[in-house]
Amino acid sequence: MDERINEENDRSRRRGSWRLRSWRSTEEIDREAANYMRNFRSVHWFRIARLRRPALALVAIGFNLIPGIAARAQQAPDKDYLVYVVCESADKIAVVRFGPKGARLDRDFTTGLHPVDIDGPHGIAFSPDRQFYYVSLGHGRPFGTLLKYSAKDDRVIGQVTLGLFPATLDVTPDGSFVYVVNFNLHGDMVPSSVSVVAAEDMIEVARIPTGTMPHGSRINPAGTKQYSACMMDDTLVEIDTQTFKVSRHFLLTKGKEMGMSGPPNAHSSGGMEHAAHDTGGHGQEPPKPGDIGCSPTWAQPSPDGSKVYVACNKSSEIVEVDAKRWQVSRRIPAGPGVYNLAVTRDGKLIGTNKRGPSVSIFDLKTGSELARLPTKRKVVHGVVVSPDGRYAFVSVEGIGSEPGTVEVIDLKALKTVAAVDLPEQAAGIDFFKIEDPK
Repeated sequence: MDERINEENDRSRRRGSWRLRSWRSTEEIDREAANYMRNFRSVHWFRIARLRRPALALVAIGFNLIPGIAARAQQAPDKDYLVYVVCESADKIAVVRFGPKGARLDRDFTTGLHPVDIDGPHGIAFSPDRQFYYVSLGHGRPFGTLLKYSAKDDRVIGQVTLGLFPATLDVTPDGSFVYVVNFNLHGDMVPSSVSVVAAEDMIEVARIPTGTMPHGSRINPAGTKQYSACMMDDTLVEIDTQTFKVSRHFLLTKGKEMGMSGPPNAHSSGGMEHAAHDTGGHGQEPPKPGDIGCSPTWAQPSPDGSKVYVACNKSSEIVEVDAKRWQVSRRIPAGPGVYNLAVTRDGKLIGTNKRGPSVSIFDLKTGSELARLPTKRKVVHGVVVSPDGRYAFVSVEGIGSEPGTVEVIDLKALKTVAAVDLPEQAAGIDFFKIEDPK
């Protein structure tokens, strides 16, 4: 009997029993060994968990502290965003779709009137109800054209001949009129004009003389004023939309700033010679030493219309003009060759830097540059902000045979989140709509 007890106790030790008995059956020993092992594992993993808990917590905290991880988790949209872009050297209109699946070229199609020559579509703008959109064709024989499209099927439903090289355009908030600057890119350095087109009938109802090489047509939120920047005269021009006349203009040259009534004239240029401006490169050439000119390329009213922001392409500044007092409020240092502008309702200003090549995002309250994001290719052109203020869509022309590009910027994360290649020389851009993903 003693030998049997010793044998069982030895077996019990080998199986991990926590205490010895004088005699136990094999089944009892097996049950006790199994219970011990379960308890051992529980205690063992409990101790490990206690030891690991701070480390796991640190890992979790570290994950949340890694820059951009939380932001990236919020960047993926749950809807599709659609923008239209005109491609100047390809005579194409491209539709870009950005959503949960990323950015892609949804479709593109040909625009223009001449089957052989390049028509050079430059500007595009949707009607406020998003039922129509308008495209300016810069090239002509010699005059350019404004086309009206149905947004339902991308079909041309109207056209009207305008001035020399019609470029940027905007539609009044009620959808009644389209204001198009006649940029006159290839003509003599003489004052040009802004064309006013009745949108329903596509009839030019007024051609308003302004200054030399007007650009950046934008209408204030109330629809009472239209602003453009005369690149070769260093002037901001304001048109009264009730009278179809120039109400005021503003000289932007640093040290010579002055607001004046009526249209610009020969004495409004502040002594700046047209030859000193970059006409061939259209904002690509840096200023010469001692050049204090502005060479404005864009005029963007603030969301409440109280300010007008002007892109000084030559001096790489953004001039803030108080629309009521008609005075300079401040000058904001910008990126090299700031070109086009857009604003958000929550107080951000986005500027494309044509000589950068990059895009700058500013806090309008402080004037500080929150981020400067390099672009995939050179010659940055236009920018439009989605209605929810979440994304900015930037068109980049590219050089030579390079494709054009649209880059998507997350305005909360302040980073580029997508890019898609388009036909050559992506230029004017406007937002179409937000819809369920496809």
